[in-house]
Amino acid sequence: MKKLTRSRTDCMIAGVLGGVGEYLHVDGNIVRLIYLLVMLITGIVPGVLVYILAFFILPDAPVSVHDSAKV
Repeated sequence: MKKLTRSRTDCMIAGVLGGVGEYLHVDGNIVRLIYLLVMLITGIVPGVLVYILAFFILPDAPVSVHDSAKV
């Protein structure tokens, strides 16, 4: 079963939206655009709070063999 985690590879700030994109099998940039539109429509402060909460709640993605070779 796939778990929702913060992305280590597709991250702009903290990898939250990249992780959502990986979980949904969608490009992370599309998730970011949709999130930005929703944030602008509903107000910026709630969107920022949701992002910060997700940053603290979602665990980091596990390190894969390919990631550890880069370090």
